[in-house]
Amino acid sequence: MKLLSLNLGRAQSVPYTDQPEGLTGIDKRPADGPVRVSAPGPKGTGGSGLAGDQVCDRRHHGGNDQAVYAVAREDLDDWERELGRPLANGAFGENLTTLGVDVSGARIGERWRIGAELVLEVTCGRIPCHTFQEHVGEKRWVKRFTERGAPGAYLRVIEPGEIRAGDPIEVVHRPDHDVTVALQFRAVTTERGLLPRLLAAGEALHPEALAAARKYAAANGA
Repeated sequence: MKLLSLNLGRAQSVPYTDQPEGLTGIDKRPADGPVRVSAPGPKGTGGSGLAGDQVCDRRHHGGNDQAVYAVAREDLDDWERELGRPLANGAFGENLTTLGVDVSGARIGERWRIGAELVLEVTCGRIPCHTFQEHVGEKRWVKRFTERGAPGAYLRVIEPGEIRAGDPIEVVHRPDHDVTVALQFRAVTTERGLLPRLLAAGEALHPEALAAARKYAAANGA
């Protein structure tokens, strides 16, 4: 398991974002590294956990619980075959393109060590949005991406550190519950009846998903 590509985004002006400035940092490109990764601060004020990576829409992106976004190269390869065109590392706006890691099968609260110093913790899956659809340039992309159910993972920073492409990835902690990123994604998108199952992940879960699970469970006596 390794970090195949480390990707950073620069703010660009595009016609399809609802940001007042018309800017997005979704177009991420591979960087040589090393890049420092640390907790960026609370959502709404903190951006990306990666130095040099710009987050423009801080209403929905960035912050401590979404500091880093990872996508498996294997998932990009599957989409390449379906779409019939190449998808470069970083094509989904991910910071980390991994190889040999079942990213969407990772458990909430699972911890990865990347390189010698950095430790990250899985918090939730990525919810697709209009900006993502326009960036990829595929019709019905939000629906198709949601139906596939392999959203990649957001992670928080547990121990800061420097990383570069080629660094090994090691799973150093795997919780004993069965709440994976894929299950969490389905629960908050297409199968809300699964929401009570997310409670098994506890405080490791992204706070917004945890609040949704608690609210649903209370309302439905689960």
